[in-house]
Amino acid sequence: MENQKLTIKDILTLKGKRKITMLTAYDFPLAALVDKAGIDMILIGDSLANVVLGLQSTTEVGMAEMLHHSKAVTRAVKHALVAGDMPYESYQLKPEDAVRNARRFIEEAKCDFVKLEWFDKCLSVTGEIIKAGIPVMGHIGLTPQTADKIGGFKVQGKDAEAARRLIEQAAALEKSGCFSILLECVPDKIAGIISEKLTIPTIGIGAGVHCDGQVLVIHDLLGLYERFTPKFVRRYVNLAPSIQKALEEYRDDVIKEKFPGPEHSFTIKEEELQKLK
Repeated sequence: MENQKLTIKDILTLKGKRKITMLTAYDFPLAALVDKAGIDMILIGDSLANVVLGLQSTTEVGMAEMLHHSKAVTRAVKHALVAGDMPYESYQLKPEDAVRNARRFIEEAKCDFVKLEWFDKCLSVTGEIIKAGIPVMGHIGLTPQTADKIGGFKVQGKDAEAARRLIEQAAALEKSGCFSILLECVPDKIAGIISEKLTIPTIGIGAGVHCDGQVLVIHDLLGLYERFTPKFVRRYVNLAPSIQKALEEYRDDVIKEKFPGPEHSFTIKEEELQKLK
């Protein structure tokens, strides 16, 4: 399967057979590595705002930036399904533009599907996008684009009433036609209940092991983002110190004229050089 492009149907059939893998990527080199590793799905997340652009909120990134980075990712990917993460401005500020913006991810950036977070008009917007023939991954629980309306960046569904709302949202998104749902910062047992009730896969981030799959921000996994590390992140390698060391060695080598050496330089024949004198 690693040599063929995955399909939505492939992801749907994985539910109950094996866990689904997903990671973010925002550029050609990392997307190529993620794809080569056999990851099932790649998300060009609006976390681009934080980990790549240095912004404070995902609401600060727009369609121009998301499409720019999505095009870079899809140029690299041969195997994984690629998701364009709908930015805040593209469907929440003007829901009437949602279908047009979703179509841009598919037609211009060559993504395979889009992801959008739960908000007040989520079901109607999701339905319209799906009616236009564009696959959608829903997103419930902690929704960073509207964190200010749900009490901030904290676990969602911790009491029975809140958990019931999440279960109802998940069921409604499945009914609307979503092929999968991302659960962010949800108690593991609630995520388990949702995963068991749905016939479509759930992808967890901070939602425990009972989800049908997992996603992480790649900069967190690789230790490249040092501002903040959420509790749910496992850092598989800490690349930042190694990169810092390499950069400092380069700086020193240039200053001390250790680089470039003869092996890094081009030469001219002596007789040709003499003609210049």
